[in-house]
Amino acid sequence: MNQPLQNLEQLLDRVGGLTQRYDQVSIGMVVEAIGSRSFGPLLMLIGITLFSPLSGIPGMSFFMAVFVLLVAIQMLIGRKKFWLPPFILNRSVEHGKLQKALDWLSKPARGIDRVLKPRLTFLVHRSGSYGIAMLCVVFGLCMPLMELVPFSSSAAGLALLILGLSLVAHDGLLALLAIVIFGGAFSFLIIHLL
Repeated sequence: MNQPLQNLEQLLDRVGGLTQRYDQVSIGMVVEAIGSRSFGPLLMLIGITLFSPLSGIPGMSFFMAVFVLLVAIQMLIGRKKFWLPPFILNRSVEHGKLQKALDWLSKPARGIDRVLKPRLTFLVHRSGSYGIAMLCVVFGLCMPLMELVPFSSSAAGLALLILGLSLVAHDGLLALLAIVIFGGAFSFLIIHLL
């Protein structure tokens, strides 16, 4: 069984290990590598996907919105292990594209990991984590619209990545930062759609 992830670099390393062994890497393989019991790493995975060049794939925002909603709702109802349908688990990406995205993220990940530490932990434990799950439901409902406005899904991806990191590192300050980023992305979306 894998040890719980402590930071972003560990997440990238686990996913990178899959690109070394397989030509196609499915979401199911990634979920198994990072652990299907942890909400934070799954949010980080979604956030990395949306924030990376992979977000340019048509329909990615909609697909990731379904993923966010499934994970957030299961967290709200208190499931101990996340269930994901086969149509999500079987989606895959060619290992070269995935490795390129991981390489692109590796340097920022080192810098981010240096500033992570437990702060304002009440925001990421117990009732605070339910608040994060509710926020993720809102994210998931807004993300299909973000397909219409360039770069808004990348901002949402950054917010999801930061939310996931806040749960992994027990850093409530990061959760507040993610809320601010999502608020900005949502405002940007509304302005451009009206």
